[in-house]
Amino acid sequence: MLNGLQHTSGATSPFSFKLLRQITDNFSDDRIIGHGAYGVVYKGVLDNGEKIAVKKLKYMPPEYDSDKQFENECTNLMRVQHHNIVRLVGYCHETRREYVEHGGKYIFASEDKRVLCFEYLLGGSLDKHVSDESCKLDWNTCYKIIKGVSEGLNHLHNDSIFHLDLKPANILLDSNMMPKIGDFGLSRFFPSTETYTTTTCYGTLGYIPPEHINNHQISPKYDVFSLGVIIIQIMAGRKGYNDHGDTTSLKFIESVCEKWQKRVHATMWSHILQEVKTCIEIALSCVESDRQKRPTISQIVNALKRIDIEKLSLTCEGQSMQALVHNQYTTSSHFYGGP
Repeated sequence: MLNGLQHTSGATSPFSFKLLRQITDNFSDDRIIGHGAYGVVYKGVLDNGEKIAVKKLKYMPPEYDSDKQFENECTNLMRVQHHNIVRLVGYCHETRREYVEHGGKYIFASEDKRVLCFEYLLGGSLDKHVSDESCKLDWNTCYKIIKGVSEGLNHLHNDSIFHLDLKPANILLDSNMMPKIGDFGLSRFFPSTETYTTTTCYGTLGYIPPEHINNHQISPKYDVFSLGVIIIQIMAGRKGYNDHGDTTSLKFIESVCEKWQKRVHATMWSHILQEVKTCIEIALSCVESDRQKRPTISQIVNALKRIDIEKLSLTCEGQSMQALVHNQYTTSSHFYGGP
């Protein structure tokens, strides 16, 4: 158990509750950086100046199985290491006897302290950038977020982990706006790609696929549906997502492209048109009500890679043309004495 205020970057360490209370000023309201359904997140500062996000889990009634939730988030984050998945820095699980008020009297009672510590990300969460109309960020940043979240989710699915609560509030951004998937409290490890049926409903309303709402079914296509909702919200706004079912796919794609064309400099539009079109097409296929029609996350990542390859090819062709023109110009200058 670490009792000092140092941390070795890259390692996941056990922290004492005493230390976590110390580095958050006794979990001061001034240190709160976020709230969730299952806990409050505080900024903690270690002795070496490293900042970490300290998520103190709330007390939950026994039927919520807080130990299971804590174990899921902790173990699943320890399983994965990826630049698009938030890094687990440390954890704390202690049972303490404290003098508390109960029924007008003070008694000693046992209380479980469950805390998870993550890397501190300066950019906050994606939901701060998504509005009713569209994302407030420029297209290159939006594309980086879409691609990064897709690659992070692909890494999870390759390791048989389903997130089950993917939404803008659970996508964190670093200082370079690189996205990282966070909040693994509802995540589950399934050793195959089969469909599972649960007795309870997981996730956040609006990001839950119809087969789970109606039949409590879970498959890899659950997260794919959530990803599609997020991409549409980034590109068309929350209102755009709510309205997308009232028009044909073709009309909706045209509408989204027109919106982004107005936001992008005219000279750049021809270069990013295909990116915008492909991303919205992917998103619409992700939110198909029939999960069999949705793509797998690996198919989505491959489609985005093809965009990057084509973009690189065009860039190289442009550079080659510039070099050819330059060589012709310098050659003519050599023979004719220059301009």
